[in-house]
Amino acid sequence: MVKGKIAGALREAVIEAQRQELLPSVALPDIVVERPQSTAHGDYACSSPLKLARIMGLNPLQIAERVAHLIAPLPEVEKVEVARPGFINFTLRRDWLAREVEAIRHAGRDYGGVDLGRGRRVQLEFVSVNPTGPLHVGHGRGAILGDTLANVLAASGYSVEREYYVNDAGGQIDAFYRSLYARCQQEAGRQEEIPQDGYRGDYVVELARQIMAEKGDALLVMPREEAVAEIGRIGLLRVMESIRADLELLGVNFDVWFSEKSLYDTGQYQQTMSLLRAGGHMGEKEGAVWFASSELGDDKDNVLVRSNGVPTYFASDVAYHYNKFVARQFDTVINIWGADHQGHVPRMKAVLRALDIDPARLQIIITQMVTLRRGGVELRISKRSGELVTLREVVDEVGADACRFVFLSRSTDSQMDFDLELAKKESAENPVYYVQYAHARIASILRMAAERNIDISRGDVSLLVTEPELGLIRRMIELPEVVEIVAANLEPHHLPHYALELATAFHGFYRDCRVISEDEALTAARLKLVDAARIVLARTLSLMGMTAPERM
Repeated sequence: MVKGKIAGALREAVIEAQRQELLPSVALPDIVVERPQSTAHGDYACSSPLKLARIMGLNPLQIAERVAHLIAPLPEVEKVEVARPGFINFTLRRDWLAREVEAIRHAGRDYGGVDLGRGRRVQLEFVSVNPTGPLHVGHGRGAILGDTLANVLAASGYSVEREYYVNDAGGQIDAFYRSLYARCQQEAGRQEEIPQDGYRGDYVVELARQIMAEKGDALLVMPREEAVAEIGRIGLLRVMESIRADLELLGVNFDVWFSEKSLYDTGQYQQTMSLLRAGGHMGEKEGAVWFASSELGDDKDNVLVRSNGVPTYFASDVAYHYNKFVARQFDTVINIWGADHQGHVPRMKAVLRALDIDPARLQIIITQMVTLRRGGVELRISKRSGELVTLREVVDEVGADACRFVFLSRSTDSQMDFDLELAKKESAENPVYYVQYAHARIASILRMAAERNIDISRGDVSLLVTEPELGLIRRMIELPEVVEIVAANLEPHHLPHYALELATAFHGFYRDCRVISEDEALTAARLKLVDAARIVLARTLSLMGMTAPERM
């Protein structure tokens, strides 16, 4: 990428200035090259002289001038300018920009990929909702975030595995089993109270009705505990089938569905607890078994096994992460958790230290809450109470593409509103429609060219010299940079923002430049540009897991 070349040339220039004693010899921070907000300041800008001024004790403008003078010529760069109070600005050559159209068309659907990961193995664990009911709209945010990050990391040279952790053990599963058993008894006309900590949604009633229609009283005549276990097992499988189907509607698929119960069945839980005990990280207090996490950076110790002998959710998670890092040897693990798991982060980092695993290898993304609205009215989502707006209902109403774009459009640490009415609008007011319409418009232009038998193979891209043409190319060549930023910072919200900017650039080009005209040479050149725009926009939509419609 030209951005990296510029950063490298800048660093070499600073080192050369130090060698010539034009600048003091101090340790250099990272040289950061960014795109300026205004193209009047060039295509790229570096503000490093402002940071170096504090270290070197010199005026930033003076530093910028001394460095700029020593920057080696780059074939992509037309001019280098210094601007107050200490910026170094770079403007790209117009002929080089035009030639990038051919480079994009040559790369095809692989355009935008970068080799950041170099084959390192990354596991992305996301969604992992307790299988006690259908997915609600809030779960969609984590699902789309994880799936998109997996797409981008794969495009960035990582070997990526998507995983869903099935919480099929523990207290919440037990409460679900007992709730479903009670509903089956009620369906059979018997008195049975829903447990106080149980699940009361209509979906539990419907699930019980289905089970009773198929099995009848055969399950209820079994001893109570056996009946609870069998009814619960059937219910869990049904819920997991529903979750899998709902995620597939959204275009989200997993490589692995990992069972929490398997940690106990295979002995990995016991093995992990033994390692913690042998390391002196466990102790007993008030009849419970505790992990001494306060000795490893957490603000308090945490219970691993309750006084009744039942392992906590945390204990299962300890074994699960030992399995990820040691048994399966992932280089990096990325967990995407909801806001209610924020307090779980410090103890997970602490337990990795106890197991001699570098905590930096675990990256945790916390997603904030989603507020669903329709016509200004907030819709409630709650699995236990039964006031439930399911993810399937939202996908059915607005479509998977709209869901994906909207959920990706805000940074994960921001709460977000999902406006159902806006997501369905077929107008420029709806960014999803606006972006996809750009691709449909491109497809329409290329179909017209094909119908007229226009041969673009000999199109001369050097004819692309106007600002609308070059402005579109400038946007197009940003994609590899956006991919790198998303992969490095795990911030997929940059993708929909980029898609919107790219669509805006294309719509502006289309408005100002007639593509198919009497000028055959210019027509062929502009059709090459349109084809390159198709490649970049389709690739961007693909990374977000969205379709690139041919017609709208």
